[in-house]
Amino acid sequence: MVSSFEEVPARDRVIVALDCGIEEAFDLADQLQGKATWMKVGMTLFYANGPAIVYALKERGFKVFLDLKFHDIPHQVEGAAYAAAGSGADMLTMHTVGGVDMMAASEYGHDAPATLGITVLTSMNDAALAETGVSRAMADQVVVLAEQAKRAGISGVVASPKEAARLREILGPDAYIVTPGVRPAGSDRGDQSRVATPAQAFANGASHIVIGRPITQAADPAAAFESIAAEL
Repeated sequence: MVSSFEEVPARDRVIVALDCGIEEAFDLADQLQGKATWMKVGMTLFYANGPAIVYALKERGFKVFLDLKFHDIPHQVEGAAYAAAGSGADMLTMHTVGGVDMMAASEYGHDAPATLGITVLTSMNDAALAETGVSRAMADQVVVLAEQAKRAGISGVVASPKEAARLREILGPDAYIVTPGVRPAGSDRGDQSRVATPAQAFANGASHIVIGRPITQAADPAAAFESIAAEL
């Protein structure tokens, strides 16, 4: 199934993960201004700096993927989603294992950020999943959780590039399918288990890809970003 996101230039669907301190984050943002469209703010950066980091990136012209992975009772997630939207976040995440009602609580209007359900973390392999008590195969567990996200009416899911093609068929052409675990050919996997190259991830149906260390730890982050964009 063809994704409607294919009409958007690939470089505008690359999310740069700022998993670092605020000074480094601002330095990277300044180097990538005018090149990258999206920045990811995760727990490390947000818990140290709060909504101010989102404001600052928005002022620099970036879209912000606020990856805090909400997982709480529906009332708390509703409040968290409202607060995240107030900070200017364009995308936010929650764990699908919180259930349909919890995910649905994050949706409150057409002007809200895109809401994404985390399926199975890309750092996990089959053995790690089994240790949590899940007896399904990895791909089947991802599908079950994605189907719950669809029932909840949220914007899409976060999953590895390995599952993206199957999820695109299930969720339809307009769903967000955001894939971490993306590494250019020859790059170190780091702590990721289920990986693919940027081109493979988009070919598999990803709407957006998340890339951190291959860009942020490069000697020249702007050149690294441009190299990936050129490949796409």
